[in-house]
Amino acid sequence: MPFKALWVTETKSGTFERKIVDRYIDDLPPGEVLIRVQYSSLNYKDALSATGNKGITREFPHTPGIDAAGVVEISRNENFAVGDEVLVTGYDLGMNTCGGFGQYIRIPAAWVVKKPETLSFKECMTIGTAGFTAASALYKMQLMRRLPEHGPIVVTGASGGVGSLSVALLSKAGYEVIAVSGKSNAQDYLQHLGAERVENRNFVNDDSMKALIRPRWAGAIDTVGGNTLATLLKGCRPEGCVVSTGLVGSPKLATTVYPFILNGVNLLGIGSAETPMSVRLMIWEKMAGDWNIKDKLAAIGKEVSLQELNESCIDAILNGKIMGRIVVNLSLV
Repeated sequence: MPFKALWVTETKSGTFERKIVDRYIDDLPPGEVLIRVQYSSLNYKDALSATGNKGITREFPHTPGIDAAGVVEISRNENFAVGDEVLVTGYDLGMNTCGGFGQYIRIPAAWVVKKPETLSFKECMTIGTAGFTAASALYKMQLMRRLPEHGPIVVTGASGGVGSLSVALLSKAGYEVIAVSGKSNAQDYLQHLGAERVENRNFVNDDSMKALIRPRWAGAIDTVGGNTLATLLKGCRPEGCVVSTGLVGSPKLATTVYPFILNGVNLLGIGSAETPMSVRLMIWEKMAGDWNIKDKLAAIGKEVSLQELNESCIDAILNGKIMGRIVVNLSLV
């Protein structure tokens, strides 16, 4: 039987079109595990792929979706059995391997994680790559011994996917969170997630040209890049940790070495797609246990159909119009 998938094609004129089409299992790339996808989620990278960004997806036609959660239908690997509930985030899924915006995926077993029992498919995809990135940032910060008693942590782009989940996870872990957002209507939402303060973008946009400014935060999780990241570094308290997770503002970073050599500030990076499986499993275990934010996920995730995803959500996330996470129910076409 055919299954539904979002299909992005390149026209002869070099433009890109996307629509919901029928595909077949035989159309999928080779792999050890066939998964019937229950839920996926929308990430900024998915929207880039869906609009033809060759830096994300080299060849079209293609089905985006770097996240997927569902049930194993066929397995040629001893670690997974038919009927297992599993999830996939990252690796090459949705980039150059047909992804979670289709009702079936076929992938290497090395990409697959068994779904935590305490989380539903929808909750796993509300977390998805965005939440995994946020949890990885918190994990690295704690490895550097930056603890709640050291002071507040700034989260930039706080109303977006990574930002929303960072606010909730940091609050759950006992940190004082300063949420920074350009959305004027985000205050109640961010305070519900656990932010103690909500500031606008100017709070982390220093244009004084000074190498250092008065230290006001113990660390940060940044999704913006550019001058925002530079400001976070030079305004960080000694031995603080600033984690870079995104570039929605700019991929460039103009700064000096002074935050590092005078204040001992640590700039940490997250490349969640290629996280080793041992670390990946540990982080999902934390999100199902000590860092469980089930009580906040309903506020973060908005459920849509595959058609709604195509018609409105992809363009909206590229234009900065999405608050929280878009969760795609693959049973709703």
